[in-house]
Amino acid sequence: MTRQSATARRAEELLGAAVVATAPVAGGDICTATRIKLADGRTVLMKTLAHPPAGFFEAEARGLRWLGEAAGAAVPPVLAVDADCVVLPWIETGKPTPDAAAEFGRRLAATHAAGATAYGLAQDGFIGRLPLPNASAPTWAEFFATRRVLPYLKLARDRGFVDEQQAAAVEGVVGRIGDLVPEEPPSRLHGDLWNGNVLWGTDGVVTMVDPAAYAGHREMDLAMLALFGLPHLQRALDAYAEAAPLAEGWEDRVALHQLFPLLVHACMFGGGYAARAAALASRY
Repeated sequence: MTRQSATARRAEELLGAAVVATAPVAGGDICTATRIKLADGRTVLMKTLAHPPAGFFEAEARGLRWLGEAAGAAVPPVLAVDADCVVLPWIETGKPTPDAAAEFGRRLAATHAAGATAYGLAQDGFIGRLPLPNASAPTWAEFFATRRVLPYLKLARDRGFVDEQQAAAVEGVVGRIGDLVPEEPPSRLHGDLWNGNVLWGTDGVVTMVDPAAYAGHREMDLAMLALFGLPHLQRALDAYAEAAPLAEGWEDRVALHQLFPLLVHACMFGGGYAARAAALASRY
């Protein structure tokens, strides 16, 4: 590790401890991540972004704190946050294990069970760098349609990443969400729970990072886990279902819930994500 002066100075200002060394961390496609060793013995992670959208890191910090209040699946405590950065404890990662996956499933069920008073969240957030509307809606069907699917379908269409036939396939299923998905009380969701946001600690603890938190249908987080693959996913799902049984037919609705993250990816990256979303929509 070497000392990077600007990052080191910022960390010292926020944490009140001298920086011994810093090192860049690979893997993020939005923020710059730096591992920082402090003179008091701590090692932390600082995430920075030049010219972030207003409230970007504050939204991440709010989400982590809200999820942490559930005392379910582990999330890192926020050590410091400002307009240009957030600082979290460093998590040493290791090999995924079936036992850790099962415990994660049980703890995720506890996070979801902490619930909320309504779908959404008091403040809007972000999914990647895109705005995430969180204004409440009276039913999950309305929230999913108007806050999750349709805004990103419109943006992807405006950016030329969705053609009319693909848009029609998605729009055709949106109006039927209430018939396809059984209503449940709002669950406390991570909101962007794909494999890259699940860290397998060397201590056996699985930690969720980088949330796009809100209150929604719990099948959303489970669908996200399945979208890009999670090690020992079935062990996690079995343990989850044992702790908090799921509504009949939930496996058949996984693809439906994946419309949201696929459209977000279409907005950000183009490629084949819109076609994949349209193909999944056509199943219903």
